[in-house]
Amino acid sequence: MSTIATISPDALRRSAPRSQPERPQRWRVEDVEALFALPFMELVFRAQQVHRENFDPNEIQLSTLLSIKTGGCAEDCGYCSQSAHFDTDVQAGKLMPLDEVLEAAQAAKAQGATRFCMGAAWRSPKARDMERVSTMVREVKAMGLETCMTLGMLDAGQAKTLKDAGLDYYNHNLDTAPEYYGRIISTRTYQDRLDTLDNVRGAGINVCSGGIVGMGESRTHRAALIAQLANLEPYPESVPINNLVPIEGTPLAGTEPIDPFEFVRTIAVARITMPRTMVRLSAGREVMDEAQQALCFMAGANSMFYGDRLLTTPNPQTGRDRSLLERLDMRIQGADAA
Repeated sequence: MSTIATISPDALRRSAPRSQPERPQRWRVEDVEALFALPFMELVFRAQQVHRENFDPNEIQLSTLLSIKTGGCAEDCGYCSQSAHFDTDVQAGKLMPLDEVLEAAQAAKAQGATRFCMGAAWRSPKARDMERVSTMVREVKAMGLETCMTLGMLDAGQAKTLKDAGLDYYNHNLDTAPEYYGRIISTRTYQDRLDTLDNVRGAGINVCSGGIVGMGESRTHRAALIAQLANLEPYPESVPINNLVPIEGTPLAGTEPIDPFEFVRTIAVARITMPRTMVRLSAGREVMDEAQQALCFMAGANSMFYGDRLLTTPNPQTGRDRSLLERLDMRIQGADAA
């Protein structure tokens, strides 16, 4: 029997855009796992269909990510070079001055980025930090860029402060499935992450939340992560899919890379289960060849991080990215592609 038949009619209906937003649409882990099990060409074709129903298939949104406070983080995320628990070559620094942030934002805009993301290696921001990061949001937004921040956990008051400053998106990844989470992080619970997303949503800020694949998890774990994201009500407006960058000195340094086609499958399943989200290629593009990235775009990825670095890890240089997009005849959303 074909694996296509293992997907229930209800699950197939859930792959279409939600026509009744008042009725929550739920994805079971087994439904998502059945999507992963489709023949590769069938899965990518189905994801492309869903993508075309909701987006221009030849358009891509570019975001740039800047580390505004690097290293010294109290969390023990096993993939992260910025954790104070691990011996890496990342040195702890202070919050970046405003003028340097604005200079980086202007450079990102000049290169075609339409969203500027600012990340700080904190468990959560302190009261003294909120005024400075709020000023960054206001000033970057005044340049005509969308703003995004990732500062760790937020309470409701902090989320409201960022909303009042004009923040467009807040990133807080779930990272992996609930069942695998304890093997990656011990200093913050899964519920802590969900609570932050609730606070962000409650403040009226768009949610950016995704995960990391290639951390030794199983396909069932990847399906469970996608189910967690897709079952948020509403699901995130932006879903970054990261490919683990193993970093010397971290517990995941020697992890075997994920199969390239399995990564593309993850992109396709994210697109099908969250039809109107921006699915973003994030960390790990440095090790992907151009053919794999093109397959990711075909499978529904319509956003990517753009620039030479992502926080502390390498990223393909802008010239290479421009060349690839031009060869694929892809247009940059909201920017002059020339």
